[in-house]
Amino acid sequence: MKDSTLAQSVTFDAPPSPAAQTRHIGVAALLGLMSMSCVQFGAALSAPTMDAFGALSTTWLRLAWAAVILAIVVRPKWRTYSRAHWLAAGVLGVAMAGMTLCFFSAIERIPLGLAVAIDFLGPLTVATLAVRRPGALLWPLLAVAGVLLLARDRAGWIGEPVGMLLAAGAACGWGSYIVLMKKTGALFNGLEGLSVSLVAAALVATPFGLAEHGVHIAPVQFAATAGLAVLVPLLPYALEMIALRHMPASSFGILMSIEPAIGALAGFVVLHQPMTALQLAGTLFVVSASVGVIVTSR
Repeated sequence: MKDSTLAQSVTFDAPPSPAAQTRHIGVAALLGLMSMSCVQFGAALSAPTMDAFGALSTTWLRLAWAAVILAIVVRPKWRTYSRAHWLAAGVLGVAMAGMTLCFFSAIERIPLGLAVAIDFLGPLTVATLAVRRPGALLWPLLAVAGVLLLARDRAGWIGEPVGMLLAAGAACGWGSYIVLMKKTGALFNGLEGLSVSLVAAALVATPFGLAEHGVHIAPVQFAATAGLAVLVPLLPYALEMIALRHMPASSFGILMSIEPAIGALAGFVVLHQPMTALQLAGTLFVVSASVGVIVTSR
């Protein structure tokens, strides 16, 4: 299988007609929705495995599985890469590892909807920095208000400090990931950059995974993480890279703004994490802030 097979699964002729371009954006939007659903429901479905074996080792194994699977499919041309290629892929891999380790450690401690809302502050910050209008500062303030509403239920504050801090770390990783993914995607052909970056991410996560349980990996965990790796991170990263090549970044940003809502839905359906009226309002605030900052940046 050629290394560009996955990237060619959605082919766009240039220049496309207006009708064809609309169809292309529609397909890219569908890929983005599939990516977000994989991430959030994959995160929710990971809870039993993480409860049994720990978030760090589970995250490390799923990154390792994803790296191995994609390397077999893509077959990167390891000997042809320059120093710039290795540097870009390596830095992206560090961002991926940090983002994934922090996020899955956070959802061990705080509800999924809250973790995703905090996590989304990363890309929201990246988008806000690109806006030159002072009035655009309203949107991050609205997002912070939404996070505060999500962090409280009928029993009081649910934002356990360590969990909130880990979610903030995931937000930093996600913001960096967006910036670095574009650069890496431009340097490599097809999904080669993603493949090399996942190898780097797995290597970065290895000390954390080994520190939690050592080299003694339970067969059940080994098998479970293989399936989980397909949902997160393999499919989402591949789908996002393909979608971003065929959809304007601003449109993709608007699409991604519904991810906190998907996270809240996944937490409710899979983990039975109910939401109060104020928490639903908080989710709406975060989504509205995300749409607002993208629209005003046009």
